Amino acid sequence: MSPRPPNRHRLAHWIPVLVVIGLTLLPWITDKFYVQFVAKMMIMGIFAMSLDLLLGHAGLVSFGHAAFYGIGAYALALMTPAYQAANFWLSLAAAIGLSGLAALIIGFFVVRTHGIYFIMVTLAFAQMLFFVFHDTRIAGGTDGIFIDIRPDASLSGWVPFDLENFVHVYFVALACFALVYVLLRVLLRSPFGHVISGIRVNEPRMRSLGYRTFGYKLVCFSIGGAIAGIAGYLSALQFGVVNPEFLGWHLSAAVMMMVILGGMGTVAGPILGASVWMVLELGLQDLPTVAGVDLGKHWQLWMGSFIVLASLWLPNGLLGLLSTWRAAFGARTSQTGGQVLRPDGSTVPADYPGASTGASIASVTPLASVEARQAGNE
Repeated sequence: MSPRPPNRHRLAHWIPVLVVIGLTLLPWITDKFYVQFVAKMMIMGIFAMSLDLLLGHAGLVSFGHAAFYGIGAYALALMTPAYQAANFWLSLAAAIGLSGLAALIIGFFVVRTHGIYFIMVTLAFAQMLFFVFHDTRIAGGTDGIFIDIRPDASLSGWVPFDLENFVHVYFVALACFALVYVLLRVLLRSPFGHVISGIRVNEPRMRSLGYRTFGYKLVCFSIGGAIAGIAGYLSALQFGVVNPEFLGWHLSAAVMMMVILGGMGTVAGPILGASVWMVLELGLQDLPTVAGVDLGKHWQLWMGSFIVLASLWLPNGLLGLLSTWRAAFGARTSQTGGQVLRPDGSTVPADYPGASTGASIASVTPLASVEARQAGNE
């Protein structure tokens, strides 16, 4: 039996629980602005996690992911009558279903491509949808649609929450945020998650092992699109307005930078990246005027400079930096009771496939675990 991991690694598993507890208490210790700001951070965290499923775990660099975010938002707007409230449960299900269906249809074509072609085709589909909403009047054109009345969450006369109350909207966002986090953690630890990680590492090798990689990538693309639709729905719910910019490539680029900033290939990294991005954006816009120059007005210049420096100095993102610091302070095999530290901060027993004594940390790959499972089945 392998020795139990050290206390610091067991405590790391409690961090998500502590974060959720802190977020639950937030509305009682701060004012409306910060409650709404943190709700927006959680929504963008959901959006970033959905892209990281494609980018960091399956190796699918989608530059049109905002299309599914926008579809989720427009689903709520179009299902809301002029002077009545839409049904929350039906509209949320419709947003998830339509976003997932759109991702399934688009993915059927785009996952056949690779590399730069995949990037360009995803961007092309997203821009097509953008101009459908931008240049026609089917959904308000460039002005978009205002949602004057928030959805009704009643169930057979019982109203569990009132979405006209910003605190209730906050808790709905928190619930979705926690559920998406748990869903992705379970999904990525399942055989499906190991397969898509193996596809990212070496797709031809996975095909040689008998896996139909096209189907796995298509399902992964569809799940990512459906989760992005949840984020878009919540954004429309919070702010009460939807416009074509929800589908624009600027948003796709921004969420990609959030994922890269936090650390690709992890569940917590995109959340951290989205949070830091939004805090920086808010802080840089509040910069003072110095020598007649309004620094806050040019916040995008400072943000761009930060992104360039982060790309050069933090190739593995902020979460990778934390893992590096932890490794530098003694998290080695000899100090972890027979455990090997993986790049994502988790540990595996020393007898794990590819983690034999003296093997490099990088050798413990998802592909190794897939091959081990395949050999066991044989």
